[in-house]
Amino acid sequence: MQTIDGHHHSDVVDAIERTGISIALGLMTLVTFANVVARYVFNSNILWALETTVFLFAWLVLLGASHLVKTSGHIGVDLVQNLVPPGPRKLMVLLSVALCVVFSALLLVGAVQYWWPFATDRAWYEVNDIPMVLFPDLFADVFNEGESYEKMPRFLPYAALPLGMLLLMFRFLQAGWHIATSRRSMLIASHEAEDIVADATEETRKRDQAGEG
Repeated sequence: MQTIDGHHHSDVVDAIERTGISIALGLMTLVTFANVVARYVFNSNILWALETTVFLFAWLVLLGASHLVKTSGHIGVDLVQNLVPPGPRKLMVLLSVALCVVFSALLLVGAVQYWWPFATDRAWYEVNDIPMVLFPDLFADVFNEGESYEKMPRFLPYAALPLGMLLLMFRFLQAGWHIATSRRSMLIASHEAEDIVADATEETRKRDQAGEG
């Protein structure tokens, strides 16, 4: 019987984050470009373009925030931590992670409390402009008493809030575990950014040499 380990969970979260970020960024670019062409070439306008890009940007930011925790991409200040020995430094980093976990948990609670009414009592609320063209009957029987949605129900784009906060909390917990087990030393890149770039450059050089060989 196979067991599912933490590495598998991380791979799944990686796939969710990277796929979501790629789709959101790609659709934002496509919709914005189409709206520019419609405005300056055909003297027209895509009514739902602005609202669509706003929601896509929200998904991009929230998914990107959690992914940057994994890649140490967030900006931080480690001046005080660098002044103390390795042992106390590790405790300080773990304390920082614990505070981040608490903060992300509070954000998750607030996100669920905000989103949940739109998925239950107020599921009939629609967005302002984005039409429900492809699947107007999607979720209608469950959330809208059988009536087709003319525009996208709000609980769909708003789902970025609880999902993003859940992934963010998972990434902080993962980072804390990696730091506690000495697989990672810091929560942020900070002064280590140059070393990260150097390591990436060296890895690329080795791959190029292997390809030439």
